[in-house]
Amino acid sequence: MTILEVEHITAGYSKIDILHDVRIRVNAGQIVSVIGPNGAGKSTLLKTIFGILKPRNGKVILNSEDITGFKPDRIARKGISYVPQVDNVFPTLTIEENLEMGAFIRNDDYSRRMTEIYELFPVLGERKKQKAGQLSGGQRQMVAMGRALMLDPRVLLLDEPSAGLAPVLVASIFEKIIEINATGVAMIIVEQNAREALKMAHHGYVLSMGKNVLDNSGEALLANEEVGKLYLGG
Repeated sequence: MTILEVEHITAGYSKIDILHDVRIRVNAGQIVSVIGPNGAGKSTLLKTIFGILKPRNGKVILNSEDITGFKPDRIARKGISYVPQVDNVFPTLTIEENLEMGAFIRNDDYSRRMTEIYELFPVLGERKKQKAGQLSGGQRQMVAMGRALMLDPRVLLLDEPSAGLAPVLVASIFEKIIEINATGVAMIIVEQNAREALKMAHHGYVLSMGKNVLDNSGEALLANEEVGKLYLGG
């Protein structure tokens, strides 16, 4: 069942279009990875889905509802959470306070959900009174993901979750992504480590110069010689 559709989206900044007629589909429970060179429009795509940017043309459909042009807080209420690449934690707040900020639009008791986040990321539970700005890069990424999950999203958007992390931490973050997906959360992942992103993807899309170039299963894209040569380092 399709949960999210991006239909013929054209979007950008000021008068400059970055995305041109981009199309993406996410089925329930899928990991969808979006790869491509720097400047391809991958992060712009996530910002457009989440309402940070308003598309000039096209539609964003969530569970058959047109959410095009909705503001981010309204989109979050509809079931999409977003973890940006940078500035994705409140450094002066504790881990616990960051998670509470993630539940700002909930009007119910979210204590059970917070317990589930600590079970998913045990290190956060151990250090919940520590300020996020004192954490390692990998731990801050876990805080950002945990905060996004406080809303029980149907779809999670992750922008470069492994950026700037040591290799051992990259592996840990990817393991957590797979764990989160196993709970039924669909994901769109923009990731600089294209090979690893495709390994865990049910489906992948290749963007270049803001346009769809190719899409297929993650496995098929990994086996594609042209994709390997142009986007995976051979």
